[in-house]
Amino acid sequence: MSYEFTIIVPVYNEEDNLARVEKELLAYTKIASKPTKILFVNDGSKDKSQQLIEDICTRNDAFFYILFKENRGLSAAIKAGFDHADTPLVGYIDSDLQTAPSDFNLLLEHIKDNALVTGVRANRKDSFVKNMSSKIANGIRRAFTKDGMDDTGCPLKVIRTDYAKRIPMFKGLHRFLPALILLQNGTIKQVPVQHFPRIAGQAKFGLWNRLLGPLMDCFAYLWMKKKYINYEVAKKK
Repeated sequence: MSYEFTIIVPVYNEEDNLARVEKELLAYTKIASKPTKILFVNDGSKDKSQQLIEDICTRNDAFFYILFKENRGLSAAIKAGFDHADTPLVGYIDSDLQTAPSDFNLLLEHIKDNALVTGVRANRKDSFVKNMSSKIANGIRRAFTKDGMDDTGCPLKVIRTDYAKRIPMFKGLHRFLPALILLQNGTIKQVPVQHFPRIAGQAKFGLWNRLLGPLMDCFAYLWMKKKYINYEVAKKK
């Protein structure tokens, strides 16, 4: 089958969620507005996630996986997905499924005119502390990057693969994907999407890596913005 869209699913110790991930993503592939494949990136899980992933990929032709030798973090998992994507479009969703795969169709409606389309979690179903720390972190990041995005932490995005492969990814900079697309002179758009409570598994981000860590990353982004190389070829033989 000729696929046009790859959905990256980063996984780290999500054995309790993977049966639901299979069910919902398989259902999405049947209603997707573009032919879609699923790429699990197992970030060195220590539970039974890998065996479950291999079983899922054996059962379903459109499901594939990458297994890291050791845990390298969310940014590394997303980058690996970008590096291995072989379709014109790539996106990602968290394996906790706090966002709905069906909402990818909302984002795909706008990708023709943009390099990146990201979800904005409407009516978030998180704790007060998580919501407030996220809101503060987004405000700080927006002040640094001037990207105009309200919710870069939303784990539902679609990106044109040629842009995704040029993103200079570093640990923690998955929060800066819209700003990194702007460095390439790409256009970005945000679209409201659904949000749900986490049903199973453990959240991987606490106050430090949701608020204080991203503040430090803002300075890394500013350094990178100053040093970033971007060019267009006018002519060649």
